[in-house]
Amino acid sequence: MIMITPHRIASLIATEEARFIHDHPRARTLSERLAQHWHNGVPFHWMLDWGTPFPLIVERAHGSELITVDGRHFDDFCLADTGAMFGHSPPAVAAAIQRQATQGLGYMLPGEDTLVVGDLLAQRFGLPWWQITTTASEANRAVIRWCRGITGRRKILVFNGCYHGAVDDVLIDLRDGEPELRASLIGQVADPRADTLVIEFNDLPALERALATGDIACVLAEPVMTNVGMVLPDPGYWTAARQMIRAAGSLLVADETHCISSGPAGESGRIGLQPDLFVIGKAIAGGVPAAAYGFADHVAAGMDRVQRERPAGHSGIGTTLSANALAMAAMRAMLEHVITPASYAHMLPLAERLVTGLRDVITHHGLAWHVAHVGARVEFVCTPSPPQNGSAARAGMQGDLERAIHLYLINRGLLLAPFHNMALISPATTADQVDRLIAGVDGVAAALTG
Repeated sequence: MIMITPHRIASLIATEEARFIHDHPRARTLSERLAQHWHNGVPFHWMLDWGTPFPLIVERAHGSELITVDGRHFDDFCLADTGAMFGHSPPAVAAAIQRQATQGLGYMLPGEDTLVVGDLLAQRFGLPWWQITTTASEANRAVIRWCRGITGRRKILVFNGCYHGAVDDVLIDLRDGEPELRASLIGQVADPRADTLVIEFNDLPALERALATGDIACVLAEPVMTNVGMVLPDPGYWTAARQMIRAAGSLLVADETHCISSGPAGESGRIGLQPDLFVIGKAIAGGVPAAAYGFADHVAAGMDRVQRERPAGHSGIGTTLSANALAMAAMRAMLEHVITPASYAHMLPLAERLVTGLRDVITHHGLAWHVAHVGARVEFVCTPSPPQNGSAARAGMQGDLERAIHLYLINRGLLLAPFHNMALISPATTADQVDRLIAGVDGVAAALTG
Protein backbone atom coordinates (compact mmCIF):
# COMPACT_ATOMS: atom_id res chain seq x y z
CA MET A 1 0.00 0.00 0.00
CA ILE A 2 1.22 3.50 -0.82
CA MET A 3 1.74 5.87 2.11
CA ILE A 4 0.65 9.49 1.88
CA THR A 5 3.12 11.72 3.70
CA PRO A 6 2.17 14.68 5.91
CA HIS A 7 4.39 16.89 3.73
CA ARG A 8 2.45 16.03 0.60
CA ILE A 9 -0.86 16.64 2.40
CA ALA A 10 0.30 20.05 3.64
CA SER A 11 1.61 20.98 0.21
CA LEU A 12 -1.67 20.07 -1.46
CA ILE A 13 -3.68 22.06 1.12
CA ALA A 14 -1.54 25.15 0.51
CA THR A 15 -1.90 24.84 -3.27
CA GLU A 16 -5.64 24.28 -3.14
CA GLU A 17 -6.24 27.10 -0.63
CA ALA A 18 -4.50 29.55 -2.96
CA ARG A 19 -6.58 28.34 -5.88
CA PHE A 20 -9.80 28.64 -3.87
CA ILE A 21 -9.03 32.23 -2.86
CA HIS A 22 -8.26 33.13 -6.49
CA ASP A 23 -11.46 31.51 -7.81
CA HIS A 24 -13.87 33.06 -5.29
CA PRO A 25 -13.20 36.80 -5.01
CA ARG A 26 -16.83 37.82 -4.51
CA ALA A 27 -17.37 35.20 -1.80
CA ARG A 28 -14.27 36.50 -0.05
CA THR A 29 -15.58 40.07 -0.12
CA LEU A 30 -19.03 39.05 1.07
CA SER A 31 -17.52 36.90 3.82
CA GLU A 32 -15.70 39.93 5.16
CA ARG A 33 -19.00 41.83 5.25
CA LEU A 34 -20.79 38.89 6.90
CA ALA A 35 -18.24 38.96 9.70
CA GLN A 36 -19.49 42.42 10.74
CA HIS A 37 -22.62 41.01 12.37
CA TRP A 38 -22.64 37.22 12.14
CA HIS A 39 -20.53 35.52 14.79
CA ASN A 40 -17.48 34.06 13.04
CA GLY A 41 -19.01 35.29 9.78
CA VAL A 42 -21.83 32.76 9.42
CA PRO A 43 -25.41 32.47 10.72
CA PHE A 44 -24.82 28.86 11.76
CA HIS A 45 -21.49 27.39 12.80
CA TRP A 46 -21.52 24.27 10.59
CA MET A 47 -21.18 26.56 7.58
CA LEU A 48 -17.51 26.89 8.57
CA ASP A 49 -16.80 23.15 8.46
CA TRP A 50 -15.94 22.81 4.76
CA GLY A 51 -12.19 23.25 5.19
CA THR A 52 -12.10 26.30 2.90
CA PRO A 53 -10.42 29.63 3.81
CA PHE A 54 -13.90 31.21 3.82
CA PRO A 55 -17.33 29.79 2.98
CA LEU A 56 -18.74 29.36 -0.48
CA ILE A 57 -21.70 31.71 -0.81
CA VAL A 58 -24.63 30.28 -2.72
CA GLU A 59 -26.66 32.14 -5.30
CA ARG A 60 -29.05 29.32 -6.14
CA ALA A 61 -29.40 25.55 -6.26
CA HIS A 62 -31.59 23.26 -8.32
CA GLY A 63 -31.71 19.50 -8.58
CA SER A 64 -28.18 18.24 -7.98
CA GLU A 65 -26.39 21.45 -8.94
CA LEU A 66 -25.36 24.40 -6.81
CA ILE A 67 -24.19 27.77 -8.17
CA THR A 68 -22.25 30.34 -6.14
CA VAL A 69 -22.10 34.13 -6.27
CA ASP A 70 -18.84 33.79 -8.21
CA GLY A 71 -20.66 31.88 -10.96
CA ARG A 72 -19.05 28.58 -10.04
CA HIS A 73 -21.14 25.48 -10.76
CA PHE A 74 -20.92 22.48 -8.43
CA ASP A 75 -22.08 18.90 -8.68
CA ASP A 76 -23.68 18.68 -5.26
CA PHE A 77 -23.19 15.36 -3.49
CA CYS A 78 -23.65 16.92 -0.04
CA LEU A 79 -27.28 17.91 -0.60
CA ALA A 80 -27.52 19.78 2.70
CA ASP A 81 -26.18 16.75 4.57
CA THR A 82 -29.36 14.79 3.71
CA GLY A 83 -31.77 17.73 4.06
CA ALA A 84 -31.96 17.99 0.26
CA MET A 85 -31.00 14.40 -0.54
CA PHE A 86 -33.82 14.15 -3.08
CA GLY A 87 -32.56 17.24 -4.88
CA HIS A 88 -32.88 20.97 -4.37
CA SER A 89 -36.37 22.39 -4.88
CA PRO A 90 -38.15 19.37 -6.39
CA PRO A 91 -40.87 20.81 -8.69
CA ALA A 92 -43.73 19.16 -6.78
CA VAL A 93 -42.49 20.59 -3.50
CA ALA A 94 -41.87 24.05 -4.92
CA ALA A 95 -45.42 24.08 -6.28
CA ALA A 96 -46.87 22.91 -2.95
CA ILE A 97 -44.97 25.59 -1.03
CA GLN A 98 -46.06 28.29 -3.45
CA ARG A 99 -49.69 27.19 -3.20
CA GLN A 100 -49.67 26.98 0.60
CA ALA A 101 -47.92 30.34 0.95
CA THR A 102 -51.10 32.06 -0.18
CA GLN A 103 -53.33 30.06 2.21
CA GLY A 104 -51.58 30.50 5.54
CA LEU A 105 -48.26 29.15 6.76
CA GLY A 106 -49.48 27.79 10.08
CA TYR A 107 -52.55 27.88 12.28
CA MET A 108 -52.00 25.28 15.02
CA LEU A 109 -54.83 23.25 13.51
CA PRO A 110 -54.84 20.37 11.00
CA GLY A 111 -55.79 20.71 7.35
CA GLU A 112 -56.55 18.21 4.60
CA ASP A 113 -52.84 17.68 3.96
CA THR A 114 -52.59 16.33 7.50
CA LEU A 115 -55.00 13.50 6.68
CA VAL A 116 -53.07 12.52 3.58
CA VAL A 117 -49.65 12.73 5.23
CA GLY A 118 -50.79 10.50 8.10
CA ASP A 119 -51.97 7.86 5.66
CA LEU A 120 -48.76 8.09 3.64
CA LEU A 121 -46.48 7.82 6.68
CA ALA A 122 -48.34 4.79 8.04
CA GLN A 123 -48.35 3.04 4.67
CA ARG A 124 -44.71 3.83 3.97
CA PHE A 125 -43.11 2.97 7.29
CA GLY A 126 -45.51 0.41 8.74
CA LEU A 127 -46.31 2.17 12.02
CA PRO A 128 -49.91 3.26 12.66
CA TRP A 129 -49.40 6.37 14.82
CA TRP A 130 -47.49 9.60 14.11
CA GLN A 131 -46.57 13.00 15.46
CA ILE A 132 -44.82 15.89 13.69
CA THR A 133 -41.99 18.07 15.01
CA THR A 134 -39.88 20.80 13.45
CA THR A 135 -36.53 18.96 13.56
CA ALA A 136 -35.31 15.42 14.10
CA SER A 137 -33.47 16.63 17.20
CA GLU A 138 -36.82 17.70 18.63
CA ALA A 139 -38.35 14.37 17.61
CA ASN A 140 -35.59 12.44 19.36
CA ARG A 141 -35.98 14.51 22.52
CA ALA A 142 -39.72 13.86 22.50
CA VAL A 143 -39.26 10.14 21.91
CA ILE A 144 -36.78 9.81 24.77
CA ARG A 145 -39.19 11.53 27.15
CA TRP A 146 -42.12 9.39 26.00
CA CYS A 147 -40.10 6.20 26.44
CA ARG A 148 -39.14 7.20 29.96
CA GLY A 149 -42.73 8.14 30.77
CA ILE A 150 -44.18 4.93 29.35
CA THR A 151 -41.71 2.51 30.93
CA GLY A 152 -41.14 4.35 34.21
CA ARG A 153 -37.40 3.88 33.64
CA ARG A 154 -34.86 6.72 33.62
CA LYS A 155 -32.01 5.33 31.56
CA ILE A 156 -31.52 5.18 27.81
CA LEU A 157 -28.88 3.40 25.76
CA VAL A 158 -27.04 4.75 22.71
CA PHE A 159 -24.03 3.66 20.67
CA ASN A 160 -20.59 5.21 20.72
CA GLY A 161 -20.26 7.76 17.92
CA CYS A 162 -24.01 7.98 17.39
CA TYR A 163 -25.86 10.74 15.55
CA HIS A 164 -29.21 11.88 16.95
CA GLY A 165 -28.95 15.63 16.50
CA ALA A 166 -28.67 18.27 19.21
CA VAL A 167 -29.99 16.12 22.06
CA ASP A 168 -28.07 16.57 25.31
CA ASP A 169 -28.88 13.05 26.53
CA VAL A 170 -26.92 11.41 23.71
CA LEU A 171 -23.84 13.64 23.39
CA ILE A 172 -21.59 11.13 25.11
CA ASP A 173 -18.71 9.12 23.65
CA LEU A 174 -16.58 6.26 24.86
CA ARG A 175 -12.88 7.04 25.25
CA ASP A 176 -10.77 4.04 26.22
CA GLY A 177 -13.96 2.36 27.37
CA GLU A 178 -15.05 5.24 29.63
CA PRO A 179 -18.04 7.53 28.93
CA GLU A 180 -16.96 11.09 28.18
CA LEU A 181 -19.12 14.15 27.46
CA ARG A 182 -18.83 15.17 23.82
CA ALA A 183 -16.91 18.41 23.38
CA SER A 184 -19.92 19.99 21.65
CA LEU A 185 -21.96 19.75 24.88
CA ILE A 186 -21.28 23.36 25.87
CA GLY A 187 -22.70 24.82 29.07
CA GLN A 188 -24.34 21.61 30.25
CA VAL A 189 -25.14 21.63 33.97
CA ALA A 190 -26.64 18.20 34.63
CA ASP A 191 -24.40 15.29 33.66
CA PRO A 192 -26.32 13.07 31.17
CA ARG A 193 -24.02 10.15 31.94
CA ALA A 194 -26.13 9.49 35.02
CA ASP A 195 -29.01 8.34 32.83
CA THR A 196 -27.43 7.48 29.46
CA LEU A 197 -25.44 4.31 28.85
CA VAL A 198 -23.05 4.20 25.89
CA ILE A 199 -21.80 0.95 24.40
CA GLU A 200 -20.08 -0.03 21.17
CA PHE A 201 -22.13 -0.87 18.11
CA ASN A 202 -22.07 -4.54 17.03
CA ASP A 203 -21.18 -5.68 20.58
CA LEU A 204 -24.02 -8.05 21.52
CA PRO A 205 -22.51 -9.13 24.87
CA ALA A 206 -22.25 -5.46 25.91
CA LEU A 207 -25.87 -4.90 24.91
CA GLU A 208 -26.98 -7.96 26.86
CA ARG A 209 -25.13 -6.78 29.99
CA ALA A 210 -26.61 -3.28 29.75
CA LEU A 211 -30.16 -4.55 29.31
CA ALA A 212 -29.83 -7.05 32.16
CA THR A 213 -30.10 -4.25 34.72
CA GLY A 214 -33.78 -3.85 33.79
CA ASP A 215 -33.68 -0.04 33.90
CA ILE A 216 -33.25 0.87 30.22
CA ALA A 217 -36.29 2.74 28.88
CA CYS A 218 -35.16 2.64 25.26
CA VAL A 219 -32.34 1.86 22.89
CA LEU A 220 -31.97 4.77 20.47
CA ALA A 221 -30.05 3.78 17.36
CA GLU A 222 -29.37 4.42 13.73
CA PRO A 223 -29.73 1.07 11.94
CA VAL A 224 -26.48 2.03 10.21
CA MET A 225 -24.20 4.44 12.06
CA THR A 226 -23.35 7.57 10.05
CA ASN A 227 -21.74 10.09 12.42
CA VAL A 228 -18.21 8.65 12.59
CA GLY A 229 -18.09 7.65 8.99
CA MET A 230 -20.28 4.67 8.24
CA VAL A 231 -20.40 1.65 10.53
CA LEU A 232 -22.55 -1.18 9.20
CA PRO A 233 -24.16 -3.82 11.42
CA ASP A 234 -22.64 -7.27 11.46
CA PRO A 235 -24.76 -9.99 9.81
CA GLY A 236 -27.52 -10.99 12.20
CA TYR A 237 -26.74 -8.19 14.65
CA TRP A 238 -30.10 -6.45 14.54
CA THR A 239 -32.09 -9.69 14.66
CA ALA A 240 -30.37 -10.68 17.89
CA ALA A 241 -30.38 -7.14 19.31
CA ARG A 242 -34.10 -6.70 18.64
CA GLN A 243 -34.88 -9.92 20.52
CA MET A 244 -32.75 -8.83 23.50
CA ILE A 245 -34.35 -5.39 23.66
CA ARG A 246 -37.86 -6.79 23.52
CA ALA A 247 -37.12 -9.44 26.16
CA ALA A 248 -35.75 -6.74 28.49
CA GLY A 249 -38.95 -4.70 28.29
CA SER A 250 -37.13 -1.81 26.63
CA LEU A 251 -38.27 0.07 23.54
CA LEU A 252 -36.30 0.20 20.30
CA VAL A 253 -36.16 3.57 18.54
CA ALA A 254 -34.83 3.64 14.96
CA ASP A 255 -33.51 7.06 13.99
CA GLU A 256 -33.70 7.03 10.19
CA THR A 257 -32.82 10.70 9.66
CA HIS A 258 -29.83 9.66 7.54
CA CYS A 259 -30.77 6.06 6.74
CA ILE A 260 -33.72 7.05 4.54
CA SER A 261 -31.04 6.80 1.84
CA SER A 262 -31.46 3.01 2.04
CA GLY A 263 -34.85 2.85 0.34
CA PRO A 264 -38.45 4.11 0.42
CA ALA A 265 -39.01 2.72 3.95
CA GLY A 266 -35.51 3.46 5.22
CA GLU A 267 -33.03 0.92 6.49
CA SER A 268 -35.59 -0.42 8.98
CA GLY A 269 -37.90 -1.28 6.13
CA ARG A 270 -35.10 -2.76 4.06
CA ILE A 271 -33.98 -5.19 6.78
CA GLY A 272 -37.35 -5.71 8.51
CA LEU A 273 -36.22 -4.23 11.82
CA GLN A 274 -39.73 -3.48 13.18
CA PRO A 275 -38.82 -0.82 15.77
CA ASP A 276 -41.26 0.33 18.43
CA LEU A 277 -40.67 3.93 17.43
CA PHE A 278 -39.28 5.49 14.27
CA VAL A 279 -37.79 8.97 13.72
CA ILE A 280 -37.30 10.68 10.38
CA GLY A 281 -36.24 14.24 9.65
CA LYS A 282 -34.35 16.50 7.24
CA ALA A 283 -35.31 15.00 3.90
CA ILE A 284 -38.96 14.28 4.71
CA ALA A 285 -40.12 17.79 3.71
CA GLY A 286 -37.55 18.50 1.02
CA GLY A 287 -35.68 21.16 3.01
CA VAL A 288 -38.62 22.77 4.81
CA PRO A 289 -37.86 22.23 8.52
CA ALA A 290 -39.94 19.24 9.59
CA ALA A 291 -39.58 15.81 11.14
CA ALA A 292 -41.85 13.01 12.26
CA TYR A 293 -41.90 10.15 14.71
CA GLY A 294 -44.06 7.08 14.39
CA PHE A 295 -44.92 4.42 16.93
CA ALA A 296 -46.68 1.11 17.40
CA ASP A 297 -50.05 0.46 19.05
CA HIS A 298 -48.56 -0.55 22.39
CA VAL A 299 -46.54 2.68 22.51
CA ALA A 300 -49.66 4.74 21.72
CA ALA A 301 -51.47 2.96 24.55
CA GLY A 302 -48.63 3.82 26.90
CA MET A 303 -48.76 7.47 25.84
CA ASP A 304 -52.51 7.55 26.51
CA ARG A 305 -51.97 6.09 29.96
CA VAL A 306 -49.32 8.70 30.77
CA GLN A 307 -51.61 11.47 29.56
CA ARG A 308 -54.48 10.27 31.74
CA GLU A 309 -52.22 10.57 34.76
CA ARG A 310 -51.42 14.22 34.03
CA PRO A 311 -53.51 17.28 34.96
CA ALA A 312 -55.53 19.05 32.28
CA GLY A 313 -53.71 21.62 30.18
CA HIS A 314 -50.51 19.61 29.82
CA SER A 315 -51.22 18.02 26.47
CA GLY A 316 -47.85 16.70 25.43
CA ILE A 317 -44.40 17.37 24.05
CA GLY A 318 -43.60 19.78 21.23
CA THR A 319 -43.79 23.37 20.00
CA THR A 320 -46.52 25.44 18.37
CA LEU A 321 -44.53 25.53 15.13
CA SER A 322 -44.70 21.76 14.79
CA ALA A 323 -46.97 20.40 12.02
CA ASN A 324 -47.43 23.86 10.53
CA ALA A 325 -49.34 24.03 7.27
CA LEU A 326 -46.30 24.82 5.12
CA ALA A 327 -44.38 21.81 6.42
CA MET A 328 -47.37 19.51 5.93
CA ALA A 329 -47.84 20.67 2.34
CA ALA A 330 -44.15 20.06 1.59
CA MET A 331 -44.20 16.67 3.31
CA ARG A 332 -47.23 15.58 1.33
CA ALA A 333 -45.55 16.54 -1.94
CA MET A 334 -42.38 14.68 -0.97
CA LEU A 335 -44.17 11.49 0.01
CA GLU A 336 -46.50 11.50 -2.98
CA HIS A 337 -44.15 12.60 -5.75
CA VAL A 338 -40.48 12.56 -4.71
CA ILE A 339 -39.59 9.88 -2.12
CA THR A 340 -40.87 7.14 -4.40
CA PRO A 341 -39.73 3.71 -5.58
CA ALA A 342 -39.07 5.27 -8.98
CA SER A 343 -36.63 7.73 -7.39
CA TYR A 344 -34.72 4.92 -5.71
CA ALA A 345 -34.69 2.97 -8.97
CA HIS A 346 -32.64 5.87 -10.34
CA MET A 347 -30.53 6.54 -7.24
CA LEU A 348 -29.41 3.06 -6.23
CA PRO A 349 -27.80 1.99 -9.54
CA LEU A 350 -25.91 5.30 -9.68
CA ALA A 351 -24.69 4.70 -6.13
CA GLU A 352 -23.40 1.28 -7.23
CA ARG A 353 -21.68 2.96 -10.19
CA LEU A 354 -19.96 5.34 -7.78
CA VAL A 355 -18.93 2.52 -5.44
CA THR A 356 -17.38 0.53 -8.30
CA GLY A 357 -15.56 3.58 -9.65
CA LEU A 358 -14.16 4.58 -6.27
CA ARG A 359 -12.96 1.06 -5.55
CA ASP A 360 -11.20 1.00 -8.93
CA VAL A 361 -9.47 4.29 -8.07
CA ILE A 362 -8.36 2.98 -4.68
CA THR A 363 -6.97 -0.20 -6.22
CA HIS A 364 -5.26 1.67 -9.07
CA HIS A 365 -3.39 3.98 -6.70
CA GLY A 366 -2.61 1.32 -4.11
CA LEU A 367 -4.33 3.23 -1.33
CA ALA A 368 -5.17 1.80 2.08
CA TRP A 369 -8.75 3.08 1.77
CA HIS A 370 -12.13 1.40 1.53
CA VAL A 371 -15.63 2.29 0.35
CA ALA A 372 -18.75 1.94 2.51
CA HIS A 373 -22.28 2.39 1.29
CA VAL A 374 -25.91 1.82 2.14
CA GLY A 375 -28.45 2.59 -0.54
CA ALA A 376 -27.81 6.03 -2.01
CA ARG A 377 -25.22 7.01 0.64
CA VAL A 378 -21.61 6.34 -0.35
CA GLU A 379 -18.44 7.12 1.54
CA PHE A 380 -14.78 6.48 0.83
CA VAL A 381 -12.84 6.13 4.05
CA CYS A 382 -9.08 6.61 4.46
CA THR A 383 -8.55 3.35 6.35
CA PRO A 384 -7.93 -0.12 4.91
CA SER A 385 -10.91 -1.97 6.38
CA PRO A 386 -14.43 -1.15 7.56
CA PRO A 387 -14.71 -0.40 11.30
CA GLN A 388 -17.08 -2.41 13.49
CA ASN A 389 -17.74 0.30 16.04
CA GLY A 390 -17.40 3.98 16.81
CA SER A 391 -14.03 3.75 18.53
CA ALA A 392 -12.44 2.03 15.55
CA ALA A 393 -14.04 4.51 13.16
CA ARG A 394 -12.86 7.50 15.19
CA ALA A 395 -9.32 6.11 15.41
CA GLY A 396 -9.17 6.04 11.61
CA MET A 397 -10.09 9.68 11.09
CA GLN A 398 -7.43 11.79 9.37
CA GLY A 399 -8.50 15.42 9.50
CA ASP A 400 -5.73 16.99 7.41
CA LEU A 401 -6.02 14.33 4.72
CA GLU A 402 -9.78 14.77 4.49
CA ARG A 403 -9.38 18.56 4.32
CA ALA A 404 -6.94 18.21 1.42
CA ILE A 405 -9.37 15.91 -0.39
CA HIS A 406 -12.30 18.26 0.12
CA LEU A 407 -10.39 21.35 -1.01
CA TYR A 408 -9.18 19.60 -4.15
CA LEU A 409 -12.68 18.43 -5.05
CA ILE A 410 -14.30 21.80 -4.30
CA ASN A 411 -11.83 23.48 -6.62
CA ARG A 412 -13.00 21.11 -9.35
CA GLY A 413 -16.70 21.76 -8.81
CA LEU A 414 -17.46 18.75 -6.60
CA LEU A 415 -19.13 19.05 -3.21
CA LEU A 416 -19.04 16.26 -0.65
CA ALA A 417 -20.58 16.58 2.79
CA PRO A 418 -18.14 18.54 4.97
CA PHE A 419 -18.25 15.74 7.54
CA HIS A 420 -16.14 12.83 6.22
CA ASN A 421 -15.95 11.87 2.54
CA MET A 422 -19.66 11.20 2.13
CA ALA A 423 -21.65 11.50 -1.09
CA LEU A 424 -25.40 11.28 -1.59
CA ILE A 425 -27.05 10.34 -4.86
CA SER A 426 -30.35 12.10 -5.57
CA PRO A 427 -33.07 11.50 -8.16
CA ALA A 428 -31.60 14.51 -10.02
CA THR A 429 -28.01 13.19 -10.00
CA THR A 430 -26.71 12.10 -13.39
CA ALA A 431 -24.24 9.45 -14.50
CA ASP A 432 -21.99 12.23 -15.81
CA GLN A 433 -21.89 13.80 -12.35
CA VAL A 434 -20.98 10.46 -10.78
CA ASP A 435 -18.22 9.95 -13.33
CA ARG A 436 -16.88 13.46 -12.64
CA LEU A 437 -16.71 12.65 -8.94
CA ILE A 438 -14.84 9.42 -9.65
CA ALA A 439 -12.42 11.35 -11.86
CA GLY A 440 -12.01 13.97 -9.12
CA VAL A 441 -11.10 11.35 -6.53
CA ASP A 442 -8.71 9.81 -9.05
CA GLY A 443 -7.10 13.22 -9.47
CA VAL A 444 -6.68 13.91 -5.77
CA ALA A 445 -5.32 10.37 -5.25
CA ALA A 446 -2.70 11.03 -7.92
CA ALA A 447 -1.83 14.39 -6.37
CA LEU A 448 -1.43 12.82 -2.93
CA THR A 449 0.59 9.80 -4.02
CA GLY A 450 2.69 11.39 -6.73
